[in-house]
Amino acid sequence: MLGLLLTSEYTNSITEIDVNGDLSSLKTGRNRAEESVQPLVNNHSDKMSTAKCSKFIAFSLYPFVFISILCNIVLFFPDGSVKYAQQGLITEEVKYMGGLLGGGIMVLISSIYIHFTGDNGCCGNRFGMFLSIAFAAVGVAGAFYSFIVALIGLNSGPLCYADGEWTTPFKHSNTSYLADSSLWAKCVEPKNVVQFNIGLFLTLMATSCLQALLCAAQIINGLAGCMFGAYNENKLDEAPLS
Repeated sequence: MLGLLLTSEYTNSITEIDVNGDLSSLKTGRNRAEESVQPLVNNHSDKMSTAKCSKFIAFSLYPFVFISILCNIVLFFPDGSVKYAQQGLITEEVKYMGGLLGGGIMVLISSIYIHFTGDNGCCGNRFGMFLSIAFAAVGVAGAFYSFIVALIGLNSGPLCYADGEWTTPFKHSNTSYLADSSLWAKCVEPKNVVQFNIGLFLTLMATSCLQALLCAAQIINGLAGCMFGAYNENKLDEAPLS
C-alpha cells in the first residue's frame, strides 16, 4: 500500500515538472519570437515614416508653388492694367520670372516627384529615394533663384514714370526708399507701384525661403530613405509575413 502511494506521488511530481517545463519552454519561445520580430517592426516603421514625410513635404510645397506663380503673374500688371506689359514698361526683375520659373515650375517638378515617392515608395527601393534627393536639390535651386530675383527687384525698386521719364528712381538708394514712404510719391505712374512691388517681392522672398526649407528637409528624408528604404503603408500591409 505504501509503495502504491509513493509511486502515485512520484508520478504526480513528474507530471508537474513536465507541465512546468512545457510552459517555461513556451514562454521562452514566445519571448524569442517577439525579440526577432521587433527589429523588423521597427525597420518597417522607419521605412513608412520616410514615405509619409515625403507626402507631407509635397503637399506643403503645392500651395507655395501656387503663390509664387500667382505673384509673378500679378507683377506683370501694375495698377491692374495690361497696357504697361504691352508697352514693355515693366520692372526688369519681373521679366526674369523668378516666381514663375524658379519657385513655380522648378519647385513644382520637385514636389510632384516627392509626392510620387510618398505615394508609392518608389517601389520600395533606395534608388527612388536617391532620385528624390536630386529632385529636391532642383527645388532648392529654384527657390534660391526666386529669392535672388525678388531680392534684386526689391533693392532696385520699380520702373515707373518719375521726373518726366520712365526710370527706376530708387535703383541706387540702397533700399532706403523702403523705410521712407515719402519718397514713393516720385512714382507718378503706375499708381501705387512702389507698394505693389514691395508687397509681391516680399511675398516671393518669404515663399522661396519656405520652399527651400521644405526641399532641404526632403534631402535629409531622402538620405534616411536611402539607408532604410521607403515603404508605403499599403504595400507593407500587403506584404507576406514571411
